[in-house]
Amino acid sequence: MSKHLDTEKLNYFKERLLEMKKENESKISDNEGDSPNDAINELADYDNHPADMATEQFEQERDAGLNMVREDRLVEIKDALERIEKGTYGYSEKSGKPIPIERLEIMPTARNLVEEENQ
Repeated sequence: MSKHLDTEKLNYFKERLLEMKKENESKISDNEGDSPNDAINELADYDNHPADMATEQFEQERDAGLNMVREDRLVEIKDALERIEKGTYGYSEKSGKPIPIERLEIMPTARNLVEEENQ
């Protein structure tokens, strides 16, 4: 496979991905200690309106959903870092064609060309 990204560009994308990884891990660990029942148990100590409980439950479910998205994103980031190490980063997994740098700038975890995404 010919080199489509020079060492400088690869290092640039690696640094961006490492920063993205750090941010995602930080956000995930910030929410790890929270148990869905913690806030509900707190609320049980007070006379609260049922709507307060529903609001709290909604927020917990939203946070859990966001955490799942962050964990999926973390897997994508780790996969991209692994592709850098293997020397396959920046090439489509479907066609082997180079992924344009503009696409990698917008989405450093891109695996394929835009036109290949829904194939």
